[in-house]
Amino acid sequence: MYITITPQKLGSHYLQSASDFVDYLEKENQGKNQNEMEAFFDPYDDKISAEEVKVSIDQNTAKLKKKEPKFYSITINPSARELAHIADKPSALKAYTRSLMENYAKAFHREIEGRKITKDDILYFAKLEHQRRYKGTDRAVRENRPYIQKIARLQHEMVLIKKGEMEGSIQTKQQSIRELQQKAPHQQQGKMIEEGTIKEGDQRHIHVLVSRKDRSNRYSLSPGSRYKASTTILHGKEVKRGFDRDQFFKAAEEVFDRKFNYRRNYVESYQARNTFLKHPEKYFKQLLRLPTPEKKIAFQLLKERGVKLPLTTIPLTSSQLAGKIMAKLKKGITKAIHSGSIEL
Repeated sequence: MYITITPQKLGSHYLQSASDFVDYLEKENQGKNQNEMEAFFDPYDDKISAEEVKVSIDQNTAKLKKKEPKFYSITINPSARELAHIADKPSALKAYTRSLMENYAKAFHREIEGRKITKDDILYFAKLEHQRRYKGTDRAVRENRPYIQKIARLQHEMVLIKKGEMEGSIQTKQQSIRELQQKAPHQQQGKMIEEGTIKEGDQRHIHVLVSRKDRSNRYSLSPGSRYKASTTILHGKEVKRGFDRDQFFKAAEEVFDRKFNYRRNYVESYQARNTFLKHPEKYFKQLLRLPTPEKKIAFQLLKERGVKLPLTTIPLTSSQLAGKIMAKLKKGITKAIHSGSIEL
């Protein structure tokens, strides 16, 4: 599970309206009839229009300054293994999102009128998406980039030839372009992968648009708070503040595993991510201690995410950790964790 929490910005400025972001989330509905469209949903309703989302979020910003985010985006990205486990059930991911947002409310170290925050205090709208497109930062696009750049130059030369500003054969340039497209290392359905190419496979994920203010439009609830759980004095009163990210992330896994009876492998876990970041040698030792069936799954998952080093190269001592092998392995493991685990 890979989860991100993002305060929505336009360049260096926070968006003053949710309109552009909502329109972006509507992109998959373009060209579809009403019955095929994916609507927004919230804790209570599965059929919420884009216009209703815009109005609800934009009107729920009382006393927020221009330099403060008006809303946050939570992206919920199940791994391929998790998606395969729940099969093609749109209702499953929606049910999971609603349960997850209950735990989002519980992660706030705040009280409203003397009581703990609940899901009914959170104003949010979510959307199930089925497609992903390759970004410029994806490995496939980065490794195809030299070919893409050469093709762009050839296409520019073809334009110059057509204008009479350059000598040469358009047919020869076209043949060179076809050869480059075929030689590019990353292909999908016989075509070179480039930025914007739709990814193959099950790409279901959820976008959650959550207001910075509670439903009453009176209290500010920021998941980006730098405080985990603390108390301060505000207007002469003791006030609790903070958002416990660890609690929220752990709940994300626990809810999924319990709801879908999912047996999570060590390398997929939030615990493993934290161990790797703080004590990488313990991470590798734990991998080797796994029961044989679990270890086999663990290394298969890592292999699928680009970690190809054999078991015998895993460093287990401080001196080995400082070596070149460790640096290479850490790079691969980091990518694997980011593609299959939780991250803020």
